[in-house]
Amino acid sequence: MTTLTTTPRADDFHMPAEWAPHSQTWMVWPQRPDNWRSQATPAQAAFKAVAKAIARFEPVTVCVTAEHFLTARAQLDDPRIRVVEMSTDDAWVRDTGPTFLINGKGGLRGVDWTFNAWGGFDGGLYSEWQRDDEVAQKILEIERCDRYRTEGFVLEGGSIHVDGEGTLITTEECLLNRNRNPHLSREDIAAVLADYLAIDKVIWLPHGLFNDETDGHVDNFCCFVRPGEVLLAWTDDRNNPNYERCQAAMQVLEAATDAWDRQLIVHKMPIPGPLHATEEECAGVVPLVGSQPRDPSIRLAGSYVNFLIVNGGIIAPSFDDPLDAEAEAILTRLFPQHQVVMVPGREILLGGGNIHCITQQQPIATLTHKG
Repeated sequence: MTTLTTTPRADDFHMPAEWAPHSQTWMVWPQRPDNWRSQATPAQAAFKAVAKAIARFEPVTVCVTAEHFLTARAQLDDPRIRVVEMSTDDAWVRDTGPTFLINGKGGLRGVDWTFNAWGGFDGGLYSEWQRDDEVAQKILEIERCDRYRTEGFVLEGGSIHVDGEGTLITTEECLLNRNRNPHLSREDIAAVLADYLAIDKVIWLPHGLFNDETDGHVDNFCCFVRPGEVLLAWTDDRNNPNYERCQAAMQVLEAATDAWDRQLIVHKMPIPGPLHATEEECAGVVPLVGSQPRDPSIRLAGSYVNFLIVNGGIIAPSFDDPLDAEAEAILTRLFPQHQVVMVPGREILLGGGNIHCITQQQPIATLTHKG
């Protein structure tokens, strides 16, 4: 692996859309007792279900710390799931793993963004994050991929979505937060995204979902389903704390055009709940200094938009909620060429995210043939 001093755009590399063909999906095994209840045993069962669902469509690699390696290997008993040893701080590989890039000529590289646990010492979710800041580099080493490192520029993969045709969508709540890159302006941040992802246009939504502890990651709120079309988490209930957020996002999306000057088609996905952790679920989390508190009064940021597109499939969370069936029907309609697989997402939500947050796709480094 070589750490490059150029930029992806200058080298003709770009981030493809999530629906581009994958060679595999990456995950990291949960273990933190201050984030996952009951020594992470229920979360491990949930991650296992996600990994096995993905493995129906494409290979999976799960990174596991040394002390959990043998038990994880025994649970992940599927020939399409590879288990590798890796030291980590937590299990959110969407945010700690590399953003993979391709060039249409068989090349594959990765961006290793600086990671500060969603805010560092100004609202971050845990106080030691050095091992998580190394995850992207370690994955790129394993895959023998050259690396671009954005030293000093903080970004998490869950804070962006791209359409693969030059348009990126994100939230001001996250990217303009003072605990990410306070030394940079909105224009500066857009310029870095353009250089490292080879995008031409940024669509800025004001906020993400209410109480999203990542400071409003877009992958829990709005995503592309194909070029020119997005899926937005939605509520018509004026008493829902997400109501104003949804309205503000819709205003932006209806007025926006993408990099190809297309008006966006906006599809709506209902928001489940309200969802809350139980007293028992919170009691199973070990409180440690510097980690995120868990309390039944806190509304959980549950979202059906937090799904992963895989080769021929959609892996989406269910919440034992009356809206589960409607969410599945919407995804089936929007992705007619994909099989929708709903996987229980509550245990992942209790830890602060969902299926898209715990996965990172690796695209196939395909050749683009002309003529």
